Amino acid sequence: MIPEWFTDAKLGIFIHWGIYSVKGISESWSFFRGQISYEDYMKQCDGFTASKWDPAAWADLFRHAGAGYAVLTTKHHDGVALWDTKLSGLSVVKRTPAKRDLIAPYCEALRKAGLRVGLYFSHLDWSHPDYASLTSTSPDNRNKYNHPSGGDDRAAWNRFIAFHRGQLEELCTKYGKIDLLWFDGDWERTGEEWRMDELVKKLRAWQPGIVLNSRLNGHGDYATPEQAMPIVPPDGPWEFCMTVNDSWGYQGHDTNWKSPRQIIRIFAETVGMGGNLLLDIGPREDGSIPAEAVERLEELGSWIGRNREAIKGSKAGMPAGHFYGASTLAKDGKTVYLILFDRPWDQVAVKGIRNKIKAVTVMGSEVQLKHQVVGGASWMNLPGIIWIDVPEAVLDKYATVIKVELEGELDLYTGRGGEITAN
Repeated sequence: MIPEWFTDAKLGIFIHWGIYSVKGISESWSFFRGQISYEDYMKQCDGFTASKWDPAAWADLFRHAGAGYAVLTTKHHDGVALWDTKLSGLSVVKRTPAKRDLIAPYCEALRKAGLRVGLYFSHLDWSHPDYASLTSTSPDNRNKYNHPSGGDDRAAWNRFIAFHRGQLEELCTKYGKIDLLWFDGDWERTGEEWRMDELVKKLRAWQPGIVLNSRLNGHGDYATPEQAMPIVPPDGPWEFCMTVNDSWGYQGHDTNWKSPRQIIRIFAETVGMGGNLLLDIGPREDGSIPAEAVERLEELGSWIGRNREAIKGSKAGMPAGHFYGASTLAKDGKTVYLILFDRPWDQVAVKGIRNKIKAVTVMGSEVQLKHQVVGGASWMNLPGIIWIDVPEAVLDKYATVIKVELEGELDLYTGRGGEITAN
């Protein structure tokens, strides 16, 4: 059972931060795909400083953005750990000018800001001598890096599993309460090879109440679609992962920033389908966050602040077809929040609501809106269309939220209609 804090959070901040921010290249994949040599990729360790990093400022920004949690990459597929792992020499503490554990200050800052602590961890490790790459999409990459003996060396695999478990135990036992673990990189091996059943039991013993994402070969708590927004929501709890531009980590040449309006719309649609948005940013090697990312987080936070009632603590709204926009529903089912993305000519229409309407107002202004019900056959419990007047003066610059208070819990008609047999 996933905890209420997660479904109520609605927004999380994803942070891809590592040595790849030095050259501003793709995290891990750049050497995996041959865009840079492994040796040149790892030379980035020499330029990773964290010299301007202010974890408290990060946490304050995330809180003002309206986030309930954040997820930081403790170790990507390149194997470079952001903490002082005792199981490998490949860490920012031992190999970079940063020379310090970055996980402890991050966790402490989030907790002080009232945010839940999330950590990302890659199962696979393309730098470890006992890990052989077995990706089916690129068979020529088998054993490409540090494992010349082949992928069927059971003793090597057992050593790697011990290393894998050891690093996770460090993360789960050194930094206090961890609320969420966000895994990646499970695709190169089966759940049986990873021994996921055993792993999940260990994780829940180390961190009771931990939330686990789906990338445990089916053993996690929630689904994680990324970059391509679902048209139909996944079954069960879910989180949509999306970058603020086109890149997960910092890439200075990537200026294709999503606009605040686009981000707010995607966020509202995600929440309206019952999911969370995990919005990714990529800090520079020194720990500073690009101004464009900061601006977008601040604008998103301002919009959430104006419409907090419709977002925080709400649940999925009406299915597609009832309203041309997103919607959410109060937990008690007695209020529908309509989210308008586009500028209406004069009215907006809502279909399928059988309830009588108590009041219609605009969030953030409490302006009362006129409405009328047109059509329907109340004696057969077939609802008409609710037409709501929306004057230009009440429109939000990004997305307008209309609060529709109902008599009783939402009674929604979803049928195909039919002929009227009595009048």
